[in-house]
Amino acid sequence: MQKELIKILKKVKDVLAKRFRKYDGKLPYIIITLVSAVVVIGGIKLFIELTENLKSEYLATFDTTLSNFFTNLRSPGLTGFYKFITDLGDTFGYVIVFSISTVFFYLKFKNWKYVAQIALVMILALGSNLLLKNTINRARPISEHLVTVKTLSFPSGHATMAMAFYGFLIYLIFMFSMNKWVKSILITILAFIILNIGISRIYLGVHYPSDILGGFIAGFIWVIFCVMIFNLIKIFKRDSATKKDL
Repeated sequence: MQKELIKILKKVKDVLAKRFRKYDGKLPYIIITLVSAVVVIGGIKLFIELTENLKSEYLATFDTTLSNFFTNLRSPGLTGFYKFITDLGDTFGYVIVFSISTVFFYLKFKNWKYVAQIALVMILALGSNLLLKNTINRARPISEHLVTVKTLSFPSGHATMAMAFYGFLIYLIFMFSMNKWVKSILITILAFIILNIGISRIYLGVHYPSDILGGFIAGFIWVIFCVMIFNLIKIFKRDSATKKDL
């Protein structure tokens, strides 16, 4: 009985292998696309639930507790550090990092594809953040602000852009072929920057922790959505190339 079962399983395996052999080159992109779609839908649902609970007692307690924790850590040295970190999530910081990334991608790949992809992610994240801020209309915390702010509070623009920009860089680095130690170090540094840009906004008194959480979710949604779109484009390009060869 066991031998017969093994034979049946082998036959099923052979049939499936023949059936899907033509998709072998596309399979990684198809899997990434499907997983991305699930994550995007889940992320949107989570963001909506967070938004609907902004005025809940539970979230108010969470914001107060975490805000007090970080503001109680204030010191001249730490304030200087977090002002520097928050600048990495501002216009000047993105201009510098984006310029460095542009030079690197062009020298390594001799095309502007990845530069255009990063720019698209940033534009989508920025546009959606401005729209969401004006729609949700949440005021800034009333605690002392250590930096000047002029816009509304939820979701945090710094958190959204940090996750979108540095998060997409993490994805690209993960996909590139390079020394695993270099890859690990770069990803760790970028993850550190993302996390601390979020913390800096709480520490400096200009955002509630829930603003940061909302910003991270929104930025992450855009990263995964764009990954899905870019992988779909790769699938269509492979289809077109295959049809031409035929």
